[in-house]
Order: sequence, then C-alpha cells, then structure tokens
Amino acid sequence: YEIDSLAYPLQLSYLYYKNTNDASVFDEHFVSGVKEILRVWKIEQDHTNSSYHFIRDTGRLEDTLTQNGKGSPVGYTGMTWSGFRPSDDACKYHYLVPSNMFAVVVLKYLEEISTDILKDDTLHAEAKKLREEIDAGIQAYGVVEHKGKKVYAYEVDGLGNYSLMDDPNVPSLLSAPYLGYCDFDDEIYQNTRDLILSFDNPYYYEGEFAKGCGSSHTPLHYIWPIALSIEGLTHPDKNYKKDILDTLVKTDGDTNMMHESFHVDDHHKFTRVWFSWANMMYCELLLDYLDIKVKR
Repeated sequence: YEIDSLAYPLQLSYLYYKNTNDASVFDEHFVSGVKEILRVWKIEQDHTNSSYHFIRDTGRLEDTLTQNGKGSPVGYTGMTWSGFRPSDDACKYHYLVPSNMFAVVVLKYLEEISTDILKDDTLHAEAKKLREEIDAGIQAYGVVEHKGKKVYAYEVDGLGNYSLMDDPNVPSLLSAPYLGYCDFDDEIYQNTRDLILSFDNPYYYEGEFAKGCGSSHTPLHYIWPIALSIEGLTHPDKNYKKDILDTLVKTDGDTNMMHESFHVDDHHKFTRVWFSWANMMYCELLLDYLDIKVKR
C-alpha cells in the first residue's frame, strides 16, 4: 500500500477538469471512490488499530514489512501511514513526508471540487479536516533540524526517529513545488533541496557524466532521470532546465530513451532499457522549457 496510489487519481481528475472544463468525470463513481480514499487515509492515521498488514516471502527486506506485516512501530502524528514508497520499497518509518504532502495537495483539490461542482458541504468539511490534520502533522513531526537549519525529513515515525534522504520517484521531497505543496523559494524547501542535492543525502552521487539522486532500489552510483527531470521542473531558471535536458540527452546510453537509472561514470550501464515514467518526465521537462505547462 502506497499513499500516492490513491492521490494520483484525484490529481488526474482535477487537472483534467482544469485543462478541459469537463466536469462530467465528477460523477457518482468518482464520489464513491473519493469516500473510500478518505476512509483509508483516516484509518491509517492510526495504523496501530488498522487491520492492514503485508508479508511477502522474500530475501529482500525492502519487499516486505516487519513486525508480522504491520511495519515498524509508529506514534500518532496526524499524518497518514504508508507501507511502501513510490519506488515500491518498504518504508523505514512509515510516515512518508512527501507522500503526505501530495495528500495535502489533492485534498485541497477535493475541497474545491466538492464546493464548486458537487455542492457537497459534508464532503468539503471532511476533506478540509483531514487536510489540516495531515498538514499539521507534517509541520509538527516532518520538520527537523539539520546543521542548524530546518529541513523536511523523508520519513518519520512519530516516536522521534526520522531519515534524512530523498527517493528519486515522485512524490519526493525534491518535487514538493512541482506537486504544489510549497513554493520553490520556501525557506524550508530550499534547505531541504540543498541537503538532497549534496552528499548529506546518502543516495546522492556525482561522476564524470552527471550528478543527482539515486536510490536503494538501484545499484550504487546509479542516478535517476526522473529525479533529474524533477530537479529541472522545480527550478525557475530556464538555463538550469536546459542544462538538465542536455544532461539527460547525453546520458541515454545511445538508446534515445530514458532509463530507470544510469551510472554516473558510464551512462551505458543502466537499469531498464525503456522506462515510460522517465520518458514522460523528460517530455514534461522539455514542454516546460518551451513554456507549455499544465494548468493547475
């Protein structure tokens, strides 16, 4: 179970509406699905009383959950719990901050939809209350101090433990402005961005051909085109975007395709010959550079 699996349908339906003015997608099936999403997110605010568990017979610890499938212990924070990251790797501390940021954004979308289109005051109030609880949890538990500056942790458990890192999939901490959670120049985001794009992030690598964010999901010194695209998409400077695009073109392993990841010292070493998500993120960055943007 991943939070973003429930957030993306809300994002897609809202952005579709904003760019087409077609409100027909907000029918009874949409409302039914939304109510189920809210139900799950509220249940997982208190995971100790949730019936969810997941166990896989595997030698790879990232593919299953500890504590008989319940995951590591957590305290109540107001955030909603996630079993796995967008990479499909198990969370370490289970309050996955960037995915909770994404939930905050799409719940705000839902407030707008429920008021302007559905005319459902009850649904609006439920979405607003949950959004405020999750966001308060992010600010109370997801913001920690690193080298004298406030930064967003990647994961927290509500018991005092947290991880300082980022994962190259989306949602990520790096993607917070792209998701719509905060502005690029937000102080805590800038501090977090500096951490992510440095060796303070245990999955940050630099090499002959590129530098950027890798993952425990892929080998050492392999970085992800998705994260490079997000690095460009979140930056306001067109020259910065162009440099990222040039890097992506020069590190395709002579395949004319984006990969899941590639080695910073040899871009002919890569994972996944063809990776749709990475290809589409490259396309989105290119369109963004050309000032063709999705209306939000």
